[in-house]
Amino acid sequence: MLEKFCNSTFWNSSLLDSPEADLPICFEQTVLVWIPLGFLWLLAPWQLLHVYRSKTEKSPVTKLYLAKQVLVGFLFILAATELVLVFTEGSGQAAIPAIRYTNPSLYLGTWLLVLLIQHSRQWCVQKNSWFLTLFWVLSILCGTFQFQTLIRMLLKGSTSSLAYSCLFFISYAFQILILVLSAFSERGGSSENPSVTASFLSRITFSWYDSVVLKGYKRPLTLEDIWDVNEQNKSKTLVNRFETHMVRELQKARRVLQKRQQKNTQRDSGTRLHGLSKNQSQSQDVLVLEEAGKKKKKSRTTEDFPKSWLIKALFKTFFPIILKSFLLKVVCDLITFMSPQLLKLLISFANDRDSYVWIGYLYSVLFFIVALIQSLCLQYHFELCFMLGVKVRTTIMASVYKKALSLSNRVKRQYTVGETVNLMSVDAQKLMDVTNYLHMLWSNVLQIVLSTYFLWMELGPSVLAGVAVLLVLIPANGIIAVKNKAIQVKNMKEKDRRLKIMNEILNGIKILKYFAWEPSFRNQVHNIRKKELKNLLRFGQMQSVMTFILYSAPILVSVVTFSVYVLVDSNNILDAEKAFTSITLFNILRFPMTVFPLVITSVLQATVSIERLEKYLGGDDLDTSAIQHDCNFDKVVQFSEASFSWDQDSEATIRDVNLDIMPGQLVAVVGTVGSGKSSLMSAMLGEMENIHGHITIKGTIAYVPQQSWIQNGTIKDNILFGSEFNEKRYQQVLEACALLQDLEVLPGGDLAEIGEKGINLSGGQKQRISLARATYQNSDIYILDDPLSAVDAHVGKHIFDKVLGPNGLLKGKTRLLVTHSIHFLPQVDEIVVLENGTISEKGSYKALLAKKGLFAKNLKTFQKEMGPEGEATVHEDSEEEDDYGLVPSLEEIPEDVASLTMNRENSLRRTLSYRSRSDSRPLKPLKNSLKTRNTNAQKEGEELVKGQKLIKKEFIQTGKVKFSIYLKYLREAGWYSIFFIFLAYVISYVALVGYNLWLSAWTSDSKTYNSTNYPTSLRDMRIGIYGALGLVQGIFMLIANFWSVYSFTHASNLLHKQLLNNILRAPMSFFDTTPIGRIVNRFSGDISTVDDTLPTSLRNWITYFLGIVSTLVMICMATPIFTIIIIPLAVIYVSVQMFYVATSRQLRRLDSVTRSPLYSFFSETVSGLPVIRAFQHQQRFLKHNEALADTNQKCVFSWVISNRWLAVRLELIGNLVVFFSSLMMVIYKDTLSGDTVGFVLSNALNITQTLNWLVRLTSESETNIVAVERITEYINLENEAPWVTDKRPPAGWPSKGEIQFNNYQVRYRPELDPVLKGITCDIKSGEKIGVVGRTGAGKSSLTNSLFRILEAAGGQIIIDGVDIASIGLHDLREKLTIIPQDPVLFSGSLRMNLDPFNNHSDEEIWKALELAHLKSFVDRLQLGLSHELTEAGDNFSIGQRQLLCLARALLRKSKILIMDEATAAVDLETDHLIQTTIQKEFSQCTTITIAHRLHTIMDSDQVMVLDNGKIVEYGSPDELLGKPGPFYFMAKEAGIEHRNSSAL
Repeated sequence: MLEKFCNSTFWNSSLLDSPEADLPICFEQTVLVWIPLGFLWLLAPWQLLHVYRSKTEKSPVTKLYLAKQVLVGFLFILAATELVLVFTEGSGQAAIPAIRYTNPSLYLGTWLLVLLIQHSRQWCVQKNSWFLTLFWVLSILCGTFQFQTLIRMLLKGSTSSLAYSCLFFISYAFQILILVLSAFSERGGSSENPSVTASFLSRITFSWYDSVVLKGYKRPLTLEDIWDVNEQNKSKTLVNRFETHMVRELQKARRVLQKRQQKNTQRDSGTRLHGLSKNQSQSQDVLVLEEAGKKKKKSRTTEDFPKSWLIKALFKTFFPIILKSFLLKVVCDLITFMSPQLLKLLISFANDRDSYVWIGYLYSVLFFIVALIQSLCLQYHFELCFMLGVKVRTTIMASVYKKALSLSNRVKRQYTVGETVNLMSVDAQKLMDVTNYLHMLWSNVLQIVLSTYFLWMELGPSVLAGVAVLLVLIPANGIIAVKNKAIQVKNMKEKDRRLKIMNEILNGIKILKYFAWEPSFRNQVHNIRKKELKNLLRFGQMQSVMTFILYSAPILVSVVTFSVYVLVDSNNILDAEKAFTSITLFNILRFPMTVFPLVITSVLQATVSIERLEKYLGGDDLDTSAIQHDCNFDKVVQFSEASFSWDQDSEATIRDVNLDIMPGQLVAVVGTVGSGKSSLMSAMLGEMENIHGHITIKGTIAYVPQQSWIQNGTIKDNILFGSEFNEKRYQQVLEACALLQDLEVLPGGDLAEIGEKGINLSGGQKQRISLARATYQNSDIYILDDPLSAVDAHVGKHIFDKVLGPNGLLKGKTRLLVTHSIHFLPQVDEIVVLENGTISEKGSYKALLAKKGLFAKNLKTFQKEMGPEGEATVHEDSEEEDDYGLVPSLEEIPEDVASLTMNRENSLRRTLSYRSRSDSRPLKPLKNSLKTRNTNAQKEGEELVKGQKLIKKEFIQTGKVKFSIYLKYLREAGWYSIFFIFLAYVISYVALVGYNLWLSAWTSDSKTYNSTNYPTSLRDMRIGIYGALGLVQGIFMLIANFWSVYSFTHASNLLHKQLLNNILRAPMSFFDTTPIGRIVNRFSGDISTVDDTLPTSLRNWITYFLGIVSTLVMICMATPIFTIIIIPLAVIYVSVQMFYVATSRQLRRLDSVTRSPLYSFFSETVSGLPVIRAFQHQQRFLKHNEALADTNQKCVFSWVISNRWLAVRLELIGNLVVFFSSLMMVIYKDTLSGDTVGFVLSNALNITQTLNWLVRLTSESETNIVAVERITEYINLENEAPWVTDKRPPAGWPSKGEIQFNNYQVRYRPELDPVLKGITCDIKSGEKIGVVGRTGAGKSSLTNSLFRILEAAGGQIIIDGVDIASIGLHDLREKLTIIPQDPVLFSGSLRMNLDPFNNHSDEEIWKALELAHLKSFVDRLQLGLSHELTEAGDNFSIGQRQLLCLARALLRKSKILIMDEATAAVDLETDHLIQTTIQKEFSQCTTITIAHRLHTIMDSDQVMVLDNGKIVEYGSPDELLGKPGPFYFMAKEAGIEHRNSSAL
């Protein structure tokens, strides 16, 4: 039929059977024309529908669009011209074949359709349609045949269809032009990510990324150079998509869990849990302590949680990507098996001397095309997989963060901050890694099955022998994999433990330094690390055996298969076709076999992580159902029969509380330590588990926690806390919270940066900033948990008057104030007295006094002790104090709080002589003094004030990783080891070359002998040596791997030791300026890289490198001419790699640098949860976390693309190697035999994958060595002075405890001004010194100087005749005792917290506890001294922690005791206990007390008054009270008239 249609022959196979083959013209004009047209018409409707659905606004017309439309227009004109020609011809002559007018008509329609499609793309972001590009490619390919046929006809002189030929040539040229234009991308807005607008060709070759690679090569990339993430990949979008699926899956999983638990309860119905006994109560602390006992019982029940929902939810969220990558992988796998078939054809072509040369060329071209398609599919598949990985990681990280914001306290307690950060860093990363291997699971099976099938076709049943070997090896691997998983789980636990301790060490580093406890904690970490390394070694050994099995598998299989094939039947002779096709198939088989264990390990690690994540994400949320918000309520807060506990299984901490609080009331909550004051506040905030009853609240809440939570940022950010800036309100708050003077002192004023956890602020400053934050937020209810504990008495009074009291900024608001300061109580509206978690009495001050209950009794005792201090402060102050108190008190002008005025000049540059007070005191409005400060503070673009920037930006190394870093790592591994390891690898690869050459020689036997005369001895020798060479490869590989495991583990051990030792010896200033997250990152991320990833990538690098060298050697041995081709390819290869590595390395660095803030912010959030929740700022924190995640994500995305960019280019080089070597085989066909062709090509086919891996491993090794670089950076930190020097102090030093300061000066950092400016004084043996001064006067710096936390900038301190700068730090610090300002405890036993070196007996410890008034409490604990403390001692109240610190000091019993504001956080009763104990126990010691409450130092022998780093007064309290000076006014302000009025 078609013959009639064309009027010529349609198919004639004889045309192909000649050296000059050609296709019939009819075939070219029908089938080859219709294929591309059919493709276009089939897909066009679908494409147009897609455009219609996803329309965006129309883009402006570009030149590129016009050019394409014009060219297609020309094509349309050409088709029309042809049709006209046909009709004019047709009118004259005989019938014209139908084909002549159907084709132009089809083209007319087609070009119109193309015009329409190109126009419709104007409404798309991506102007270039992938399927139009494919249509042009198809059209040009199919046109080639007709093109060459027409040229041949013209050359033969046939001019019958000259016009038609010319039209065809012109339209062919236009089509090529359009294809070229299609390769260009039309850019949208410049800010847009170019991947969105990239053309199809640019996308599959990743050419749109060229600009970044070029930039990265010229100079190190910065964050600004990297494009932002597309909208649909932003973490917010991802999480929203994920959550819809997560909620559904989690509900299903919970239902399954309930069923499971019901079954279990039926089984265990004998053991019933008793109901909660609510009749007796204990303080929160005791409860938490009792958990230890219960935990063991509970462990069975708590382990159960909703399982196996996470994978389903993730799968449903990312289904489209998974499907796309699945299809690509299928195509890729199927194409892979075309290569061995083509190889077989080429070998038979080489062996057949009579075959036509064009067949060889055709095979070569096919080789290249097949390889190219395979490469592109594979790379696109990988891109999708990696992108999926990044998205999964981002989703998990964002979900964990979101979960953390709503997690119930019970679940939160099971995790330390370190463990939660681990979920975010380690576990999310493990899931990211597994997605890259996702499709390998089924693809490996498919490849193994197909390989076996094709091998069967080659070698028949003999293959079964090889497969049997494989089947034996797989379970062996399985067993190892299972063992490895167990080790992995163990190791994760050790890692968690190590990080937990590290976190605590870093948080409490100051205490470790004060007490010289670093060695004890170092040993704790070392012990855990030892276990970790033991597991690592075992893991490495198992991995080595696994690698050995896998590496030997293909060798073993080929040896066994070939041997069986030859031995089974004497007719079977191994020829080149069979052998090398089989070898190629074995090589394909080798890949899934090698990757399989990686996949298995990765999957196993991921399952561990998934379980951990499911447990966390499936945990209970905070149940705030007991907190009811009611806008139309008459009371502001109402407790109705409310009972709350910290844990559902423990007894109530707050019991049956009934309490009404009216609008605008100031309610004080008082009670002893541990009576449940803080718990009552937490219950209102919804932080506790409800047992029964409820709380009704009207209005918004602001919260000041007892331990202030400060964010890393400027002071201003901390106070605004995300609210709008209002200058007037802001200044009022600063002034009222007494922060103005601090801002004068701090570099940069309110723009001074605060370190993590407020590390560079004093306790008082932190507390006041925390208060200012709450005050600035205009809330209805203020919950203030003891905000006055950490501030000096006079500052406390100022704050009470200006902020909290009846005339303060918050008057008219409802305020709940937990306080220990009795003298403020007369001014409050109502007092609530708590005892053991219940309200024992409540009422106004007068009413409670009249009632003569518990409150009145306690008050009496303290008033006796404190004398008039209690009442004096109730009256208004006398005028003089305003002017000369150390704190500038402010006069009030009632009409307008904002016009508070104060004599700033006076107060700041105080002349401390007594000036007579003139009536016309020059008042300068506060606003003015502030305005001048603010305008000068920091103009835009002005330089930062010296010392304002505290947290140093993380140092990003740029450029190549220095060679010295590699040397350092190899040196730690040991040079001998490295040499022998390398030697073993080389021997293994030499054996590989011999193995291949031997096979080539073996197959050439088939030409000399046939099945009848093949000598058995020769056959046996061939098999024997072939097997032996295979064995040598495997054994040396095993030796090298084993040896490397040992030496690399050794290296990682040494690096960790050096890192830990050095961090512990770093000076305190390093910890002030470095966020803890950053240091922890070195110990978690970087050490983990050095442990696991770096050794693997170095090992693999060596094997792949030697693999490529051996392959190239083999190809050149066969065809020396090939060396000419290797040189240009090698040049391209190296240059591509250089371009890439520069970019990739920097991207990895940016990745780790943008990742640190994520973790820091996360741990900051976790520690400040109650505050964030109280202020209802969860959304703002979520947003900030999303922004951080997206910044990190864009670096990772970019890195993934850079890898694909490289891979496409490298695979092209690999494909060219294959193409050229096959061309050589065709060109030199006459001189080469089939076995050489097989030998060369089977190796060349292997090279593509290996090249790709080599560059990936080069960059991976360089990326991973960055970890060593970062660790080395901290190993080379400057240390503080040595712990022990040659000059040891005399035994029993200090025996007297005399301290001399000689013109002593000190500064915090070299660029800052001194904080102590020439202190000179003598402290005699056994003297009691009180140090006073307002915040920032240098009181704490004094203690830091004694301990040499700060080194002298001038002058010296001499203790008992020894200059403390001349001896080792530990010799000094072990001889001094401090009771620090913040009570820091460590998780571990109570005993470890008191005596980490086990220097004391149990009796001594019990004695110390008794003196510290903790004995009865510790006695009540089940485990006594072995009782475990949680992280930072959170299961003790702050007062109890303070008492433990006292017990520490009592154990030390040194001659010199320093108390740094030690009684700030305890109630007066405990304070009294501490004071009495210290007076009694330390009566022989020299005591320096830094005080807040003046009465604590009124019995000192001497008082030192510090101001601005200088001693302004020094003398006995009587002396100083006798003359009007700073101390006199402070005392007067506190209501102390003479010394005995405060006698304790």
